Amino acid sequence: MRARSVLGATLGAVGAAVVGNRFLKARAGDLENPLPGVERTYRWRGIETTYTVAGDPNDPDLLLYHGIYAGASGYEFEPVFERLAEEYHVYAIDLPGFARSERPPLLYSPSLYAEFVRDFADDVTDDPIVVASSLTGAFVADAAGEADFEHLVLICPTDETAPERPWLRTLLRTPILGTTVYNLLASKPSIRRYYVRDGYYDADALEPEDVAYTWNSAHQPGARYAPASFAAGTLDPEFDLATELAALEMPTTLVWGRDAELVPLRDGRDLADAADLELVVIDYATQLPHAEHPAEFVEYLTAELAHTDVELDE
Repeated sequence: MRARSVLGATLGAVGAAVVGNRFLKARAGDLENPLPGVERTYRWRGIETTYTVAGDPNDPDLLLYHGIYAGASGYEFEPVFERLAEEYHVYAIDLPGFARSERPPLLYSPSLYAEFVRDFADDVTDDPIVVASSLTGAFVADAAGEADFEHLVLICPTDETAPERPWLRTLLRTPILGTTVYNLLASKPSIRRYYVRDGYYDADALEPEDVAYTWNSAHQPGARYAPASFAAGTLDPEFDLATELAALEMPTTLVWGRDAELVPLRDGRDLADAADLELVVIDYATQLPHAEHPAEFVEYLTAELAHTDVELDE
């Protein structure tokens, strides 16, 4: 009798999970492009990736690469996109596995993203300035050794996110249990908690539409595969970021939120000292200073790039 009760409860839980997962899948509508510009696609190794471009094609090319988290997308740069397009030919890219790009069930790796960054720059742009956030900064640093980048701007870059747990990636990729666990991790309360805890200094600066777009992005078909590798720690590169950056010949600027905790400012200072890099600190900001303080970010960025151009001309 007890065995029947346990079996019944188990089947009921599985059934409820299946129904719940289907409900969330149906609730997530089509993911619209939130950025003002021309949307284009870039086919890379059979994966259709999407990007938005704006600005004068005669201006310097500037690439924007979002960070890695559930629901990540080029929307991360929405607050600065139009401002930057006034002076640059700006590209905001949805990385493979995220947002409006295709999300095949691959075992996503740091080398995959580094090679994508390098190939996109070589095939689509001309000596671009590259701006990258968080872990993607490490992918850009890896790609920079073989790419023609004009300047790197890395926002709170890191090469360490979590202990490597391949079993967690396997779990999150399973159809029923994995989808259920992922849906809990990518719920609206979880997304808001991430933004408030690690993204924004002032919780009131976080708009409801930011959470809604990230949630919708996180619930597109196949959206759990890339974050599964991230949560398992298998997207962390196998090199020391300071050593990698110190070996690069192109100018590199670090941008940090003064109150960042996930990747604290002391890490930024250590990285700047070790690799002899410029460090720009934005007050009253944490992990996403470009999203919370777009005017200040663009002001610092353009001033830093102009300063570097003057030094190179001398």
